[in-house]
Amino acid sequence: MDRRIVAFMSIKSLRAPQWLFLLGLFGILSPKVEAQELKCSVSVDISQLQGPSYTHLRDLQAPLSEYLSDFSWTEDVFEEVEQIDCRFQLSFQEAISLTQFRVRLVASIRRPIYGTAQLTNVITINDENWIFNYAQGAPLIHDINRFDRLTSVLDYYAYILLGYDYDTFSELGGTPLFEKARVVADLAKSSGSSGWESTAGQDGRIKLLDELLDPRYRAVRETQFQYHLDGLDKFVQAPDDARQAALEALKNMLDLQATGTRSMLMDLFFASKSDELASMFAQSLMASEAYEVLTQLDPSRMSTYNKMVD
Repeated sequence: MDRRIVAFMSIKSLRAPQWLFLLGLFGILSPKVEAQELKCSVSVDISQLQGPSYTHLRDLQAPLSEYLSDFSWTEDVFEEVEQIDCRFQLSFQEAISLTQFRVRLVASIRRPIYGTAQLTNVITINDENWIFNYAQGAPLIHDINRFDRLTSVLDYYAYILLGYDYDTFSELGGTPLFEKARVVADLAKSSGSSGWESTAGQDGRIKLLDELLDPRYRAVRETQFQYHLDGLDKFVQAPDDARQAALEALKNMLDLQATGTRSMLMDLFFASKSDELASMFAQSLMASEAYEVLTQLDPSRMSTYNKMVD
């Protein structure tokens, strides 16, 4: 089902004033302005590079933002108010040469919580294994069938982030986007470029994609969907029902946790959502039960969840 249709269906259950307000927000009560899917904010940090030879890298911010925001990544038609909020933060760690750099990337995406003016962070991904070449003024060219150390990583994460967003509006709705990321990754793997290795047990771009498309980890993606659509989106209308739905969504991952298999998807989910989950259940009748579930699924953040039951 179209992501926009699912989003529309999810707001119809809100109280009439909220429903009308949100219809206005999504352009149904106003003229439609078509736009691309992503509205990306890009930041570039070169503070760790020494010398004046690299100041031109600050100018990458605008072309990177245009590359991500001005391209149609899907066939869906988006209105301007529907654009997906994303952020790409590039921190240059090392100048290997005058034109080759090692960069740390933090890519994240947010989506609105219906019935509120707030955005929730869907996912934040840290990538510390990005090496690319860039010469001042070099154009950034879209070509999914051509590997490039710079643009292929941008393409990969654009599809990954979009897939995560679509997964919050329909069950497994991001699969077509993850499959597009697979096209990028398959071409990149054959290049031997840094960050595209498929070393067993090692977190990275290939492991993330493998888990996203592996049926064994489907419960994590199902949790993403149920938590956002039945939990967060309905919290204003019916907080106790929303908490119950979120708790049931979390329980879906207990069987996966019981296998003892470490999941990168689960790590990313809780890294992005632990504080939000603790706030959702704190001071509620479900705090104790939620604490038991969360500390089983995410024991490394027990100090965060302790606040729920203090």
